[in-house]
Amino acid sequence: MTSQNWNQIISALPHPHFLQTYEWGQVKAKYGWQPIYLVWDKDGRMKEERTNLSSFIFPVQAACLVLKRTVLNRGFAARLSILYAPKGPLMDWNNEPLRARVLNDLQAFARKQGAIFLKLDPDVVLAHGVPNSGEDVTENSGQVVMSDLKRRGWVYSFDQIQFRNSVLVDLTAAEDEILMRMKPKTRYNVRLAGKKGVTVRVGTIDDLSMLYKMYAETSVRDGFVIRNEDYYMTVWKLFMQSTVHGQPSTVPLIAEVDGEAVAAIFLFMFAGRGYYVYGMSRNAHREKMPTYLLQWEAMRHAKFNGCETYDLWGAPEVFDESDSMWGVYRFKEGLGGEVVCTLGAYDFAPNKLWYKMYADIMPRVLDVMRSRGKQKTKQVVGGA
Repeated sequence: MTSQNWNQIISALPHPHFLQTYEWGQVKAKYGWQPIYLVWDKDGRMKEERTNLSSFIFPVQAACLVLKRTVLNRGFAARLSILYAPKGPLMDWNNEPLRARVLNDLQAFARKQGAIFLKLDPDVVLAHGVPNSGEDVTENSGQVVMSDLKRRGWVYSFDQIQFRNSVLVDLTAAEDEILMRMKPKTRYNVRLAGKKGVTVRVGTIDDLSMLYKMYAETSVRDGFVIRNEDYYMTVWKLFMQSTVHGQPSTVPLIAEVDGEAVAAIFLFMFAGRGYYVYGMSRNAHREKMPTYLLQWEAMRHAKFNGCETYDLWGAPEVFDESDSMWGVYRFKEGLGGEVVCTLGAYDFAPNKLWYKMYADIMPRVLDVMRSRGKQKTKQVVGGA
């Protein structure tokens, strides 16, 4: 199988996402997940492939990268697994016969795999604009999809892996217009950073160790959990190696003051969309506003490379100061994007008893894992 085959398939479908790419499946394969590639041909028949995509016949109507993880390796529950389709399946969700066929097949597939649940979180839009702002617009087609899932027995997941809401910046306009859409204070800070001597350069493989340490420092300061260095090295190196046009890629953008790295972001790009996924900064020179200039340069870089949209990757679940993402959102809000609210993650559980047990146990397990992860990250920062 080649990454070009799969990525070509999904690029031709509505709302392709870098979390559905061949490369993302290969990242997760290194950490206990088995990538399974599903397509629905022009006649609506599902085909499964784990090793060879050469037999797939174009055009396809839908596709889905499903990640499978075995829960137990032995005993009476050895066959149990969990399934996750990050940002999938990809298809025209408004095509009711196709939607019914794909969901029927996925539900049957989950049963066949002995899944405790199958989780999916496609970019099905429920509304545009800040909820309850008076300017938000409901997307009726998304509401129909949500109702259909609930009617089928899918439930809103207790474990939302991706952000349900985000802020999207339109990059199709001229650069001056994109800049003018920003709030005045944000635009002022972008220009201030340049005047204060902040510069932005494209990073290389040699910068990755330094960037991980900065990311660890950021996580300790801001109180969020990150994975170990090996995981990020796998992600960053794999996507940085992609140099073929039309394939997913990432580029680190590093803000410096007098040659010292003070902030950075990773810009992912795929199928006409740029994504701000990992952001990091140091306390030094924060008054020079390097993060503002970084976002502007990310937009320019994404636009130059053919992206029409820049996804700022995450907005609050509740749009008020009680939400933990409120401060981050206020920063993103100034960049001139539009809030987009999507479906979020829904689970299909073939066996309700196993699902209830998993839902009861996993939050406690995750709390322990997060606590251990925070301690390990503090050790990295302390030894840096």
